[in-house]
Amino acid sequence: MLEGKALVDDSDMPLKMQIEAMSFASQALDLYDVFDCISIAGYIKKEFDSKYGNGWQCVVGSNFGCFFTHSKGTFIYFTLERLKFLIFKGASSSTSP
Repeated sequence: MLEGKALVDDSDMPLKMQIEAMSFASQALDLYDVFDCISIAGYIKKEFDSKYGNGWQCVVGSNFGCFFTHSKGTFIYFTLERLKFLIFKGASSSTSP
């Protein structure tokens, strides 16, 4: 379980949602091997989609780069054990002709 091992690097999520994100990550680590980052990310994404509606994205690993746009109040980046977790809900962009 979590036991205070998570470290939030950056977030604009409400505190309750941050705690849930870290809890889902901890649950996923209990279910899957630490090297199975795809299954861990899939588990967390499904939990967020189920609780907060579709459109969530999750990246899990120890070495990755990214560039994205997210909906306000839906972003967290944290470390748990030796893995980094990036969770966010994508922002829709409108394009003009």
